[in-house]
Amino acid sequence: MTTSTKTDARTVHPVDEYPGHVKLLVLGFQHVLAAYAGAVAVPLFVGWALVDAGRMSPSDIPHLIAADLFVAGIATIVQSVGIWRFGVRLPLIQGCTFSAAIPMVTIGSQYGVPAIYGSVIASGVFMMLFAPLFASLLRLFPPLVTGTVLLIIGTTLMPVAADWVGGGAEVKGTSDFGTPQNLAVAAFVLVLILSIERWAPEWLARIAVLVGMISGLLLCIPLGMVDWSGTKDSPIFGLTHPFYFGMPEFVLSAVFAMCIVSLVTMVEATGDVLAIGEITESEIDNHRIADTLRADGAATIIGGIFNTFQYTAFAQNIGVLSITGVRSRWVTAAAGGMLLILGLIPKTAALVAAIPAPVLGGAGIALFGMVAASGVRTLSKVKFTESNVIVVGIPLALALLPAVSPELFSGLPAWAQTFMASGICVGSVAAIILNLLFNTADRAPHAVTPSAHDTFRGGINSEDKDHDGYGDVPTAKPSTDN
Repeated sequence: MTTSTKTDARTVHPVDEYPGHVKLLVLGFQHVLAAYAGAVAVPLFVGWALVDAGRMSPSDIPHLIAADLFVAGIATIVQSVGIWRFGVRLPLIQGCTFSAAIPMVTIGSQYGVPAIYGSVIASGVFMMLFAPLFASLLRLFPPLVTGTVLLIIGTTLMPVAADWVGGGAEVKGTSDFGTPQNLAVAAFVLVLILSIERWAPEWLARIAVLVGMISGLLLCIPLGMVDWSGTKDSPIFGLTHPFYFGMPEFVLSAVFAMCIVSLVTMVEATGDVLAIGEITESEIDNHRIADTLRADGAATIIGGIFNTFQYTAFAQNIGVLSITGVRSRWVTAAAGGMLLILGLIPKTAALVAAIPAPVLGGAGIALFGMVAASGVRTLSKVKFTESNVIVVGIPLALALLPAVSPELFSGLPAWAQTFMASGICVGSVAAIILNLLFNTADRAPHAVTPSAHDTFRGGINSEDKDHDGYGDVPTAKPSTDN
């Protein structure tokens, strides 16, 4: 009897499980495929904008991509494995955030490329120093807010999936966008993923996204949809050089602007980590949030040194966790190693980049939809009073504004665009403010009585002793692995 009790007490949490060498590589590669398009999007956007501004040449863009993948790999490993007080030790993939894209283009156009990296390094230092104070605000994220943020993340990412389904943002507005062939390929990938999830054995269902994307790629080859030119021209091996564009320059106004952007990024990162904690049934306290943000800051400093940008958790990989049920942080650590290697082997990176956009779109619909569904699941634990309907509905509506009309806030100053152009940031901040406004201590929402699954989970709801869904949630016990 005593032996059995000890065995139960030592049961490994799914986050800490090691799936075996083969599964580790396969499942890790699935995360890489899901993250790759988003990983290269920011360096492509910023790079070509600076080329148009005369501050960079087209030949510099491959370096931006390689540097981004290289640092993203390092950041992902640190967040997944953890080094002292750096890293949340949860399964998440790191990548450049789009929140900083417009300010960086503005800084580069006005002051030059070295000023971008000076401000990036300074903002990374700011994030590291500010992380503990920011994490102490965790009480602002009860289930009502975290569920709303999850729902916002999933819905605001759908325009990205729509662009992929149509053929990619680069062909949007042309006759090549939204062709029957593109739609058919995306539909094939989506239906295949769903079929595997429904009828395939459990081991195959865990890699449904990977199988769907590889099958979609194979389908596109005879259709002539795969462009191998980038693969042929890229070198087999290439090192990422620090200070490639020269020593960083620290312009005060640029540094200030990027520190403001850092606050937006920290809000986004906090929402993502709380979402991952909900999905993986892990306790999230202020110490883990601080460790997350501290690692984001360190990654951003490294990014400035290697000429890339600010880093945060990738929302699309939250969908991979939801749809596959694989919650091991060692899988994402392996994915980080692959991203690092891709940054050192441009030809391998080009092979992954050859996956047609419609294939990514079919997978994206499943991934982003699952993120939104996770938000609905979290919100199901909250009693929907009239006040709570407002707390969910208004932030969701505000978050969708930049998603459905990207040019809506183009007339605002650059610093305002940074915030308003990010639906996740707008919606997250609105959810926090409205929750404080409508749910004071005497009007706290009452959550639905937790199920046996929630009690076993020991996560967010387990610490809410009176099930009010608000005040007691964030005071979870400090995690033992930090």
